[in-house]
Amino acid sequence: MKRPDARLERLLATLAILIISLISLANVVVRYLTGGSFAFTEEFSVFLLVVLTFGGASVALRRNGHIRIAMLERALPWAPRRALILFQGACGLAVLGLITWYGARMTWQEIQWGSLSPGLGLPQWWYLAWLPLLSGLMLLRQVQQTLDRLRGGLEDES
Repeated sequence: MKRPDARLERLLATLAILIISLISLANVVVRYLTGGSFAFTEEFSVFLLVVLTFGGASVALRRNGHIRIAMLERALPWAPRRALILFQGACGLAVLGLITWYGARMTWQEIQWGSLSPGLGLPQWWYLAWLPLLSGLMLLRQVQQTLDRLRGGLEDES
């Protein structure tokens, strides 16, 4: 069986780590040669770390790779196991739904207020808009993973 994938999130996480590496390397070289550093690297690196974290978490969620204790699940007969899988999925949806909702509200407030980032003076919402987008993708991956587990398509590693 083909392993489920979250191609978009995997691409975003890969790009984020690549860009973090390149700007950090460039910053070190410039600091060594000139004694100064690029002003933008910290602000962009923090933003890209958030993209990397959510992207990687989404890939792990889709592939059923998040850490959890499956011993109870494996010990249960199918009907209670199904209920447990549904409960786990509902809890994941609740948490991700709250992150998506409040992330979208916070982004909208930043658009209304016209807040600028402290380092570069860019609109703050440019950075914040990724939070509800990526957590929304994680919501989708949670639904996919729960459905796959209910169908018996995703097994935990023993």
